[in-house]
Amino acid sequence: MNKSGTLPSKPHFPILDGLRGVAALTVVIFHILEAHATSSLDLMINHGYLAVDFFFLLSGFVIGYAYDDRWGKMTMGGFFKRRLIRLQPMVVMGSVIGAIFFYFQDSPIWPKIHEVPVWYLLVIMVIGATMLPVTISMDVRGWNEMHPLNGPAWSLFFEYIGNFLYAAGIRKLSKAALAVLVAVCGIWLACYAITSERGEMIGGWTLSVQQLKIGFIRLLFPFFAGLLLFRTVKLVQIKNAFLWCSLILLTVLGMPRIGGAENMWANGIYESITIILVFPLIVFLGASGVLEGKAATGICKFLGDISYPIYISHYPLIYTYTGWVSKHKGITLTEAAPYAILTFVSAVVIAWVCLKYYDEPVRKWLQQKLMPVSKTPAPVGVPS
Repeated sequence: MNKSGTLPSKPHFPILDGLRGVAALTVVIFHILEAHATSSLDLMINHGYLAVDFFFLLSGFVIGYAYDDRWGKMTMGGFFKRRLIRLQPMVVMGSVIGAIFFYFQDSPIWPKIHEVPVWYLLVIMVIGATMLPVTISMDVRGWNEMHPLNGPAWSLFFEYIGNFLYAAGIRKLSKAALAVLVAVCGIWLACYAITSERGEMIGGWTLSVQQLKIGFIRLLFPFFAGLLLFRTVKLVQIKNAFLWCSLILLTVLGMPRIGGAENMWANGIYESITIILVFPLIVFLGASGVLEGKAATGICKFLGDISYPIYISHYPLIYTYTGWVSKHKGITLTEAAPYAILTFVSAVVIAWVCLKYYDEPVRKWLQQKLMPVSKTPAPVGVPS
C-alpha cells in the first residue's frame, strides 16, 4: 500500500483479455446459429456453450492474480465493492435492454408473452437488475430461465457465488488443499458429463434442484482450477500465443458433436477433457504470451473491453432473432443470413455504446463515490 492508502494497480494479461473477447463473440454467433438447430446434436459451433466454463476458469485465474496477495490490506467489504463496481452496472443495463426488447417481441414460441402486464415486466426487470434469480412460477417467457429477460445472466449469478466462496474461505486454502478440492470437483464434473442423459454440460439457468446442480458443477471446477493454476504455474514467454490460443479455443468450441445420439457418453468425455485439460492449457499459454506490435495489442484491448458488455447484453437480440426464425418455418440459414449478420453487428454496436457511454462512466463514478482512494482494477470474470 502506498502513502496515500491506495492499493497499487497491477498490469492486465492482455492476451487473456483478448481470448475472453474471442469466446464472447463466439457465444453470440453460437446463439444466433442455435435458432436454426433442432437439438444439441445438430448445433453449429456445437460446443459453443462451453465458453461459459472457459470464462469461469479464466475468472478464477485472474481473481487469484488480482487479489491473492492483497488480503492483508483489503477487507471482504472492499473486495465485494470492487466486484460489484466491475460487474453490476452492465447487469442492470442487460436487464433494462431485456425488458425493452421483451415489450416488442412477438412469436408463436412465446404464446403468452403479450399477456404479461407492464407493471409485472418492470418487477421482473428490477429483480434481474439485482442479480437475484426468479422462480419458475415467475418466468414471463416460458423457457424456465432464472433471468427471463436476459438468459445468460445466470452465469453471472454463479460468478458472484464463486467470488463469495473465494473471499469467504477458499482463498485461505493451501495449494495442497486447493488441489484436493479441484480434483474432487473435476471428478464430479467428469462423472456428470459422461453419465448424464445427453452427455453434455448444457444447463444451469433454471432455479430448480437439477439445474442448480449443473450450475455448481460448471462453476466449481473451472473457477477454482483457474485459481490453482495461477498459484502453481510458472509462466514462460511464448510468441504468437494469442493466435495459437485463439485457434485452439475456436477449434474446441466449434468441434462437431462427438458420438451422436447412440453414444452420448463419448461427448461427455470430450467435454470433460476440454474443460479439465484444454482450457487450463489455453489460459496458461495466454498468460505466458507476449504481444508484439500495436495491431495485436489494439485487437486484444478491443476484444477485452467489449467481451463482458456483449456477453451480458446480446441475448435480448437473440430472443428477437429466434422469434423471427420461428415465424418463418423452413427458412434456411442462407436465406436468414442478412438478418443473422444484422443481429451480430447490432450486438457489437450495442455493447460498444453501452461500454463507452454507460459502463465506463458509471464505474468511474461508483469508484469515486464508494472507493475514492482505491485504484485497484477489478478484472472481469464471466463475461464472465
